[in-house]
Amino acid sequence: RDRGEFNLKIRVRDGYQDYVIDYHPFDVVGWDGYLYPWTFNINDFEPITGRIHMPPPSHQTFAGPNFVICSFCPRKLDFDPLAIPIPYHHSNLQSEEMIYYVDGQFSSRKGIEIGSVTLHPSGIPHGPQPGLAEKSIGATETHELAVMCDTFHPLKLSTLAGELDDGQYAYSWYEEPGQTHTYDQDPAGATSHL
Repeated sequence: RDRGEFNLKIRVRDGYQDYVIDYHPFDVVGWDGYLYPWTFNINDFEPITGRIHMPPPSHQTFAGPNFVICSFCPRKLDFDPLAIPIPYHHSNLQSEEMIYYVDGQFSSRKGIEIGSVTLHPSGIPHGPQPGLAEKSIGATETHELAVMCDTFHPLKLSTLAGELDDGQYAYSWYEEPGQTHTYDQDPAGATSHL
């Protein structure tokens, strides 16, 4: 534990209260209640849209030495008539990609529910599952709300995470020749108002 004198400034109503404490305020096992180094309401994030699909870094909210946080919020989709309005296939060669699906529907993934967490390890190709890119054409907006954390060091899964793993998720990109897709809903919140 770091010992010394550490200045702590707390926002109280319309002002600030200054404290001096004898330990570093970030030197904790975890956060509980409303004690955080800072807070950010994801609903205050202004998403960026473009003529063609905007890459994930355009949604970056925070950055640290070994990670970035991106916020995927409800927004208008790409407006070029030839654009495919959902993410393209890619591999993150230098980062692990973890996404927490907060609310809404998710246009590039089937089988994802609110509260789901996905992990795409570095070097593993991922993108829209079979049939979803084609189904998204003509969509004009998305109602997804998700938080992505890209880490620049490999993540180590806990025993609990292993117990929660959906072993079939990795095969959701697999498609047999001639396979017909059926979907219970629009491609994850991508909607059209044509």
